[in-house]
Amino acid sequence: MLFPATMWQSVSVIHNKMSFETQDVERKILSILKVLAGSDEPLGSIVIARALKDLGIDLGERTVRYHLKMMDEQGLTRLVGRRDGRVITGLGQKELKHGLVKDKVGFAISRIELLAFRTTFDLEQRSGLVPVNISMVRKQDLQKALRLMKPVISAHLCVSSLVVAGRPGEKIGDMIVPAGKVGIGTVCSIVINGTLLKAGIPMNSKFGGLLQITDRKPLRFVELIQYDGCSLDPSEVFIKARMTSVTQSAKSGSGNILANFREIPSMCRPIAHDVISKLAKARINGVLLVGNVSEAVCEVPVELNRVGMVLLGGLNPIAAVEEAGIEVESHAMSTVVDYKEFVDFEELME
Repeated sequence: MLFPATMWQSVSVIHNKMSFETQDVERKILSILKVLAGSDEPLGSIVIARALKDLGIDLGERTVRYHLKMMDEQGLTRLVGRRDGRVITGLGQKELKHGLVKDKVGFAISRIELLAFRTTFDLEQRSGLVPVNISMVRKQDLQKALRLMKPVISAHLCVSSLVVAGRPGEKIGDMIVPAGKVGIGTVCSIVINGTLLKAGIPMNSKFGGLLQITDRKPLRFVELIQYDGCSLDPSEVFIKARMTSVTQSAKSGSGNILANFREIPSMCRPIAHDVISKLAKARINGVLLVGNVSEAVCEVPVELNRVGMVLLGGLNPIAAVEEAGIEVESHAMSTVVDYKEFVDFEELME
């Protein structure tokens, strides 16, 4: 039996509406999970609603309470005590990590822009917030991990020799170090984006990649991942895929390391050099190479009237740890930390 076209159109409209409503509920649930994941204590519906509003999501207290009950039934959250305080469960953490992947396309570039905006580092006063990558290692693996990181830092294959560390239960920026682990924060290359932005220089973040170096000099990019089409940080992808040879690069001067490719307007080059020089005095040396106007850099084409820049990956020391088979949970481009909280890497070795 054939149905009229109008009936099929009606069915399609109903299906699309149901699909949209389902996605809307999923987004609300994920938003609530994000708020709970960022807290180290149980939160009630009133506090969650306020936190969501700060994120630009307008959900009333009753709506939040309704979704929380539904999330309790699904095992995503758990009620703590007699009041409506909730905590996120392990299943909730997993859902938060994997849910709505299509909404995460372009996540990397948006994260770069957000952290660049949050960077408040003052080049003259050497104070303010600096973006970091946070890596969690088991307490029993810490000393071995530090020994593996040392040659990479000594070879200047990272953004800075300044690091920040946290013990279980402590906070690094807005991240809490879980039980049984130690958190290590390495300076993220986005500090270059942030300081150039504050100097009035727009930076186009294009790729994260694997850079081949020979005789301690950059040669070419052998792998590239475009930020605006990626739901993960490229550095995390390359590390987990065991595609780096950072330890070899530190020892012999040849291998594949993590690096990032950026572009700036050619007219901004003199100001950029001044910013880079001041960053170096503050022990932040993330810029590996600055190209000439409209000329390819490490075999990557550069747009007309722009200058290409190669930045070192902040997770290179952590890549060396993973290369040795030590389990590390890394969160690239994760948060910002006050510059005053950083210490020299050598202090962690003591």
